[in-house]
Amino acid sequence: MKQPAIETTTPSTTDSAKLNRRTVQQHIVEVVSDSGEGAQTCGQMFGTVSAKMGNGIWTVEIIPAEIEPPRRSSAGASGNRIRLGSNPVTNAGDTADVVIAFNEQVLYSRIDGGALKPGTLVFLESVWAEDPQEEVRNAYQEALADFKKREFEVIEVPMEKECLKHTEDPRRGKNMWALGLLCAIYERDLELVHGEIVKKFTRKGKSVVNTNLALVDAGFNWAKENLSYRFEVPVVGTPEPMVVMNGNQAVGLGAMASGMDVCSMYPITPATSASHYLASVFHKAGGVVHQAEDEIAAVGFALGASYAGKTACTITSGPGLALKSEFLGLAVMAEIPLVVVVVQRGGPSTGLPTKIEQGDLLATLYGSPGDSPKIILAAATIDECFHFVITARKLAEQFRGPVIVLTDANLATGQQPFKRPVIREEWLAPPIDQSQWDSTVPPFDWDPETGISRRPIPGQRGGEYVLTGLAHGEESRVAYESGINQRAMAMRSRKLAVLQNSLKQPKLHGASEGDLLVVSWGSTLGAVEEAIDRVREDGGKVASLHLRFLSPLEPGLKEIFGRFKKIMTVEINYSDEEGEPYITPTTRRYAQLARILRDHTLVDVDCWSRVPGSPIPPGAIEAELRKRLNTEN
Repeated sequence: MKQPAIETTTPSTTDSAKLNRRTVQQHIVEVVSDSGEGAQTCGQMFGTVSAKMGNGIWTVEIIPAEIEPPRRSSAGASGNRIRLGSNPVTNAGDTADVVIAFNEQVLYSRIDGGALKPGTLVFLESVWAEDPQEEVRNAYQEALADFKKREFEVIEVPMEKECLKHTEDPRRGKNMWALGLLCAIYERDLELVHGEIVKKFTRKGKSVVNTNLALVDAGFNWAKENLSYRFEVPVVGTPEPMVVMNGNQAVGLGAMASGMDVCSMYPITPATSASHYLASVFHKAGGVVHQAEDEIAAVGFALGASYAGKTACTITSGPGLALKSEFLGLAVMAEIPLVVVVVQRGGPSTGLPTKIEQGDLLATLYGSPGDSPKIILAAATIDECFHFVITARKLAEQFRGPVIVLTDANLATGQQPFKRPVIREEWLAPPIDQSQWDSTVPPFDWDPETGISRRPIPGQRGGEYVLTGLAHGEESRVAYESGINQRAMAMRSRKLAVLQNSLKQPKLHGASEGDLLVVSWGSTLGAVEEAIDRVREDGGKVASLHLRFLSPLEPGLKEIFGRFKKIMTVEINYSDEEGEPYITPTTRRYAQLARILRDHTLVDVDCWSRVPGSPIPPGAIEAELRKRLNTEN
């Protein structure tokens, strides 16, 4: 028997006294659909418009693991989470306040992931209540009953019916209609929305633009007429000009701002959009994007370009990093500058291609044969995705070797506003030196104290030499003598010590001493610091330390660790849990940064890590910190 739909119609917004208007300092919104229905675009535009209106935002794409997952399935959920606030937002937060779902089954994916809570307001597509298939109708009604038990506030919305008034294919129109609905209840600037639609769809033609404009206006007007909900997220604003983009765009922009001319890469999720962005704009800055036939060719091309005189970059993810490892070893041995951006995803092997993980730290550090010292940075914000590429190019040339910048899927697809960069001349790579080389100076004239040497560039008269990946001395001649090999190893390693000596001690967030110190890296920054702040509000003596340099490590860590009773890392990679079968203090495997810190400081650094395929919310970190503090007390 067909159950009655939940009543959605409310008085017109002209009767403002009956509006359910609330002012909130922050809200979490999700839009979820089947893959291909455009929920990601809807969420991205909503986030972008909110940022342009002055709100802080952080977005996380919800991406199915399969390219074409079955429709109306939890496995096929695709969409976006947008956390917007009055102040800067640093992470995706805990549970959603508002969800728009294009069918009830994709919502179960978010429920299973702990993304909803009792009281979450759900706008649910109602077309399934009248679907020709009895099985679909029953599943929809069963879900409605289940959602009621879970205490969600469900509002059935006739999305398809309304979209059919403007398009013959509502599956390709619901996302813009839903965007209009969101803009109405959050009182977004519709002109800004129109501008984003024009920018997004102009290349597809005027008719496509007009259809999408009509759909967003229709969703906006329907919500104004039929929904009483209004949420105001006040804007604090900033006097400084801001930009909003995702991490992959920021990486591409950083490559251009650094003065690099070549990016060579092979498409791989979730790094591919960086090449798409660069391919659309790099030529305007005199750059070239080379799409190689595979990952090995991509790094080989970049390394060859760097050897020719101008440092190049290659962008990849974990499986691509594995294929590039031999060439990275060559870059270390031959001391050729190279920038490598690794956008981490779930592993091992092809693992979770569309999901976040911080699983490549040990691979970047130890993934080449023999001793292969490399500089490794980890970006924590979208802003740092931009600036760290510039820094990486400088370090690669100054210390003559590969520099790896680690980001992850959370940063790659997430949007965040940051201060508009003002291009500085010192960011740019200097012109290629083609002056006469002093022929008495060998190609590896290692300074005995620093290990650093000036590099001859092909074309410099007097600087010709044979490049080799074999063991060699200062003259770049193949040498197997033990003394020469020992000295060459020492010189390549010495450079990391020199760099570490120039770094500043990292700053603590929270107490300067206390019961518990959390060490983190990468995109976990915001969630960890928010959890720390919540625990400190209740008197917890806790602090966090976030590392950007992972090779070499930032100085003074052992001294800082000595001020706290317990040290632990929070990471998105695998570690064994104490108390599980066969897991003892001697068999336990630690999270990746925890292993490195234990080795570096000889301090008993514990860890708490998870591999959920999504960012760890601050609430989960907070709960673990409180548990550990209660255990200690």
